[in-house]
Amino acid sequence: MSDAAGRPTRRSVLTAAGAAGLVLATAGVAEAHTRPLGALPAGAGSRSATGIRTGRVRLTLPRPAGPRQIGTLSLHLIDRARQDPWTSHPSPRELMVTLWYPARSTRGFRRAPLLPPKAAAQFRQQISKDLRTPMDHVDFPLTHGHEGAPVRPHPGGHPVILFSPGYRAQRGLSTALAEDLAGRGYAVVTIDHTYDSQIVEFPGGRLELGRQPARPTDADVRKALRVRMDDAGFVLDRLAALNAGRATNAAHSGSGSGAGHGQLPRGVRGSLDLSRIGMFGHSLGGDTAAEVMARDSRVLAGVDLDGSFNGAVAATGLDRPFLLMSNANHGRHNDPSWKQFWSHLRGWHLELRLRDSGHQTYTDLSPLVQQLERALPLPPEVVAQLTAGIGTIDADRAVAAERAYLSAFFDLHLRGHDSRLLSAPSPRYPDISFVP
Repeated sequence: MSDAAGRPTRRSVLTAAGAAGLVLATAGVAEAHTRPLGALPAGAGSRSATGIRTGRVRLTLPRPAGPRQIGTLSLHLIDRARQDPWTSHPSPRELMVTLWYPARSTRGFRRAPLLPPKAAAQFRQQISKDLRTPMDHVDFPLTHGHEGAPVRPHPGGHPVILFSPGYRAQRGLSTALAEDLAGRGYAVVTIDHTYDSQIVEFPGGRLELGRQPARPTDADVRKALRVRMDDAGFVLDRLAALNAGRATNAAHSGSGSGAGHGQLPRGVRGSLDLSRIGMFGHSLGGDTAAEVMARDSRVLAGVDLDGSFNGAVAATGLDRPFLLMSNANHGRHNDPSWKQFWSHLRGWHLELRLRDSGHQTYTDLSPLVQQLERALPLPPEVVAQLTAGIGTIDADRAVAAERAYLSAFFDLHLRGHDSRLLSAPSPRYPDISFVP
């Protein structure tokens, strides 16, 4: 969505992921390009004489750069003090979250899939329709997190980082960033905002699908933002119970299948440092991070990955550290909400721009779509729309830069470790520009 002068409106960046479906909707805010993309990983299938890949295609996520092994656990949280605002019948608010954490050992613990089984089947069906190509021979990635692995001990516990996904997006499609932070010593909690997220699988295989309009009104966005803020506050409250070693309503393995129901990994008790909490999010999730910071002093530092601001925080600002990261065609120069928010920031703040990127470059769709474009015979118009959402930057290079700057930011403001990466442009990451 743009105004008469072609500038993005407040909701254009926000809704790019939810405008017309789960995959083709990535076209929201960048121009289409059709540059050939990088090679598929090993095991991605062989080519027939026609050049079309045959056999099974295994999609992969970039390997985390952090030195530690990674454990993961999904939790089913029930807020009995709050009625779900998206259902017509009275029912408590239910959430699914995933905890990513440094593991002491991963031997004997299986790697978690990117999505739990029924959610994966639903997602496969929807993206097959969007891509106009069967996906029966495509396997979704395994993550680098091991389900239920014991937690690596750390004096005082691991700093905690919350993550909120974009409007109508799933928490599982930002795994590459979450698990990398866990490999660097953080406990990362990713949140699915039920009925906002497109697909949420609960224990036992119950699916709850999104109920939000693809093209929301301002009122729709404001309500979604309020619900997300309440969700985040509730999750923070429940983390105290988890840190005390108590199951938070229900716990189960990272696969979302219900295996391990009611059990917590060894070492969870006391593993979280709840005095050092940060939050980041993509699109509306980045807006959510800022609004949560304005409301909740427990969150000490925040990051917005390419999301416009739709709530009061744009006018009130923040007094704590905040990082803005944008795609190649977005920023203070053309988003009034960013300009307003920036002018009211009273703490440490920085704006970075990722060259040749699109709105979805900050999600797992970037590496996954680039692999799919090479593996499947997609119609040219589909390729153009997909590339408009993820940009033309090589996905591995983009993910490496995003990980480096996210970890540098949280290291500085939650741990007091200054790598100097945030001080000036770095030749190691030439695709990142510092916006004055």
